[in-house]
Parts: sequence; structure tokens; C-alpha cells
Amino acid sequence: MNEHVRSRPIARTTRAAEGLPRRAWTTAELVAMVAAGIIDETERIELIGGEIVPMSPKGRRHSVVADELARLWTRRLPEAVSISIEQQFNLDPETFCEPDIIVCPRSIKTYDLKGPEALLVVEVAETSYAYDTGAKAKLYATYGVREYWVIEAVTLVTRVHRQPSAEGFRSVVEVPATEPLAPLLVPEMVVRLADYDFA
Repeated sequence: MNEHVRSRPIARTTRAAEGLPRRAWTTAELVAMVAAGIIDETERIELIGGEIVPMSPKGRRHSVVADELARLWTRRLPEAVSISIEQQFNLDPETFCEPDIIVCPRSIKTYDLKGPEALLVVEVAETSYAYDTGAKAKLYATYGVREYWVIEAVTLVTRVHRQPSAEGFRSVVEVPATEPLAPLLVPEMVVRLADYDFA
């Protein structure tokens, strides 16, 4: 081995479930790979702890529920609050997600938003319910997201997560579609999902 190769720093790695080392990526590196055409800009991925995670394709019901809720809520938001749809949520330099809906102060651009600054994060789950209510819920809690909803696309039952901690959300409640849902930090967004036709 020549001296040049030996002196190069070893790339950081993460450990996959099977124990094999993996190189840890950063958000900046992924942006550069998209710019270089290595990753297609339409590819749906998230970066979790430096690992690139492909996202499931979205079904029709998922898209309809997310789109209709975004339209409804946009009309109700106070002037100081904004809503972003499927935008990159950078939790740290090696972790970003693309939730269906992020509600945040208008004074903060979504790209610069930190976990505790989000007023509400919403995922609509069709095939990803276990992931969204398990690993992703723990991730959001770890980064201090104050309120996180997972709406099951077919039944419209919503799992409301509040009181984040390093171990997960301390409060998790399932709300049926027939009951009103209101975010603690933006009560103007109150909604009863059973009142809407998401067909």
C-alpha cells in the first residue's frame, strides 16, 4: 500500500442491523450528489443518522388525504404561521426527513427549521404506518419535535404524539376520525377528519 493511500482519513461509518460497517453521509454530500447527477432529484429518500433510506411510493389515498388537509389548513393558519408540504426537514447534518406536512413559524425557512421550532409535523401513513409510529416517532422525539401526528390513510385514526424526550414521546393517544383534532400550538387548525370526503 502506498503512503498516500495509507494517510487518507477513514470515512465514518454507521452500523447496519447485520453489523456491517456503512459509510455515513451528510445532507451536504447528498445535495452535491444530486447536483452532480449521481442521485436523481426526483428520488424519494431520507437520511437517518447518515444512512440513506429509500421511501415507499405514495398511494392515491395517501396523496389525497395529505393534499386536502394541506389545502384546508392553509386557509386557517394565522399570518405568523406557514405550512410546508413534503419539504426537507433537517434535524442535524446527518439526518433529514420529508414529512407530508410541517407547520412552523413563518419567520423560519423550512430548510433552517430545527426540531423544537416545528409547531406540528404530520405523516399520512398507508404502507408506512409501523415505521412512522415506531422508528420515525422516536427520531422526532429525540430531536425535540413537540407534536407529531400519524394519520392512518384509510381509517383516518390519528396517533397524536406529544411531550418529546430522549426515550420517545411521553404522551401517545389515538384519536378516531369522529373526534376533533387540534394542535396544541396552532389550535386554529382544529379538524374532524370524518367531516371530509377523501375519496
